[in-house]
Amino acid sequence: MHLQTDIKLLVVDIDGTIAGHSNKISRAVKNAIQEAQSRGVQVAVATGRMYRSALRFHNEIGSKLPLVAYQGAWIQDPITSQMHRHYPVNRATAMQLLDYFEQPELREQLSVHFYINDQLYVRSITRDTKIYAKRSGITPIAVGDLRTCLDKEPTKVLALCDDTNLINNLLSNLRRQYTPAELYLTTSVATFFEATNSLVNKGAAVKYLAEELLGIENKNVMTVGDNFNDVEMLQYAGIGIAMGNAPEKVKAIAKWVAPSIENEGVAVAIEKFILS
Repeated sequence: MHLQTDIKLLVVDIDGTIAGHSNKISRAVKNAIQEAQSRGVQVAVATGRMYRSALRFHNEIGSKLPLVAYQGAWIQDPITSQMHRHYPVNRATAMQLLDYFEQPELREQLSVHFYINDQLYVRSITRDTKIYAKRSGITPIAVGDLRTCLDKEPTKVLALCDDTNLINNLLSNLRRQYTPAELYLTTSVATFFEATNSLVNKGAAVKYLAEELLGIENKNVMTVGDNFNDVEMLQYAGIGIAMGNAPEKVKAIAKWVAPSIENEGVAVAIEKFILS
């Protein structure tokens, strides 16, 4: 399979792609990204994470582009602080989702996260929320009743649960209730159900970076990701690469499958398609 390799923009996901269990970027991946940049390739981060949580990774790889956070619901330039895009979930829909999550059979099982103004609001600090907060490097704000913070529109709504079957059921049930024109629903890891504005996905965000900001075509874009929230950006790019640790359905839509995160998949992909 011959792939176009005149790459001008490389976009990488964070968790499961450039950062594994250690929550750090390996030396090999950092070196490969720097080498790509030295050859004129622009590099950006596209993540489901909060903007403030993604910032250190953006800085560590020396990106000069806006940072794509919250699946693309929030695109901001850390250098100038310019907000390029903010597409929140409308309040009525956020309220409906909360009602759904608070049904008696779900309430005790789910940790619900509302992201407003790049702060994380929760009902209470659960074990799941503690683990999430530690990895994200942020302090969640417990408010008891999440309705009290819905005077503002949330950038993203997340429901978290160790029971992956429950998360899958949530996804399929809510996909029956909301069309893609109403809400973008996805999972970033098997235990995270995520809802954002219908205009939002990483593919739309990467298209914005490439075509609006840099004036380049999708054939000159390479994206690397490891989960269902990366699918749209893998499909958009001339070279969409799935990590070896990605679910099979994600690998199936990729142009190429890299080694896993433990085996420096991003570095191997950069070497193959940009440096060689």
